[in-house]
Amino acid sequence: MMQPDLQVLMAEIRQIAQEEILPRFARVGYEVKHDGSLLTEADLATDRRIREFLQRAWPQIAFLSEEMERHEQERLLRESDSLWCLDPLDGTSNFAAGLPLFAISLALFQQGEVVLALTYDPIRDEMFSAQQGQGAWLNGKPLQCQKSGFPLCNAVAMVDFKRLPARLKCALMENSPYGSQRNLGSCVLEWAWMAANRGHLYLHGGMKLWDLAAGTLILAEAGGYACTLDGEAVFKPAMEPRSVVISPDKALFDAWFHYLQANR
Repeated sequence: MMQPDLQVLMAEIRQIAQEEILPRFARVGYEVKHDGSLLTEADLATDRRIREFLQRAWPQIAFLSEEMERHEQERLLRESDSLWCLDPLDGTSNFAAGLPLFAISLALFQQGEVVLALTYDPIRDEMFSAQQGQGAWLNGKPLQCQKSGFPLCNAVAMVDFKRLPARLKCALMENSPYGSQRNLGSCVLEWAWMAANRGHLYLHGGMKLWDLAAGTLILAEAGGYACTLDGEAVFKPAMEPRSVVISPDKALFDAWFHYLQANR
C-alpha cells in the first residue's frame, strides 16, 4: 500500500501540539496511572485529536496508542498489517513539573517494520522525521550522524539509571567510563537528539514500544548505531520492554557496548 504523505502528517501533528499541548504546559494537573506513570489532560486531548485525524485521513490503517488497555494493544499488534503507534506526550512528568522536555512521537508499522516516523518537540518547534530507505530530517534538513572526535572517557552519556540491572548500575556510578552523564526524561527526544548528534552515548534499561518505535527509524536513517544490551535489534513489534544502547559514532558505540557487556 502507498504510505501516507509525510508533509501532511507533520503539518497536522504540529498544529495539534500547538493547540492541545502548549496552552496546557505547566497549567494542568495530573493523575497517576496503574503503572505509576503520569497522565494529564494534554495526553488525552492530544491522543484524541491525533486518533481522529489519522482515522479520517487513512481509515484503512489501524491505530495503537499508549493510552489504550494492554489487551487491546496486544490484539492490534497481532492482527494488523498496517498500524499507527502513538505516544501523544512522552515526558509527561517533565510536562507536569514545568520542565520543557517532552514530545509527540508517531510511527507507522507495515508488516512488522517501522516505515514512517516522526517526533515533534513543540517547545523548540523541532520536527524529526524519517521514511524507510529515504533518510531522516530535522525540520526538513537531512540528519546525518557524525564521528564525534571524543574518546569514551570524555564522552557525554544520556543514561536512565532506574531501569538498569543492579550490577551495571553500580559499575556506572562507581567507575563510569564516560566524561559526564545526563537524562532528559523523554525517551523519544533522547532518540531524536542522538540522531542529531546531541550527546555521544545513550543507555536505557527497559523502554516501551511507543517510546522506541519512531526513534529506531529516525536514528537508523540518520546512520546511527543501536542495539539492546543483548546485542539484538531494538525494534520488535511486541509489548515487552526493550533495553537500548545508542551512539551516533561507530567507534564510541563499539567501546560503549564492550564496557556494558563487561559490567553486566
